[in-house]
Amino acid sequence: MKPEQLLVDFAQALSQLEDALKINADHDVIRAGCIQYFEFTFELAWKSIKSTAENEGLDPGGSPKSCLRVAFAQKWIEEEAIWLEMLNARNRMLHTYDAQDALTIYDQLPAFIKPLTELLAHLQHAFGVGAAKH
Repeated sequence: MKPEQLLVDFAQALSQLEDALKINADHDVIRAGCIQYFEFTFELAWKSIKSTAENEGLDPGGSPKSCLRVAFAQKWIEEEAIWLEMLNARNRMLHTYDAQDALTIYDQLPAFIKPLTELLAHLQHAFGVGAAKH
């Protein structure tokens, strides 16, 4: 997929995650939906990094962790620790399901918005793409 289209999809997913987090999460279904939006947003984030890096002649490797390393080296992301927390959260939900783990991840989601937003802005700038409303 072209980097520009990935960025559009990333911006849209991030916007949906932000909107979902504004809903009162008084039911497990809402929390589960927010976690699903996060997983989707994170997937688009690392795939956008990969595509942008390849477009710039870099070799980001094929895993989310290797792409995060490239993004950190390129200064597209600033706080490596929060990104590793996101990767860990995504992996825990992708490979196992534990209700208590899900609640812990749900509680972390608001802290993930700012780094995701900053990455999107850096990548949009790299492509000269206007910032999408999110």
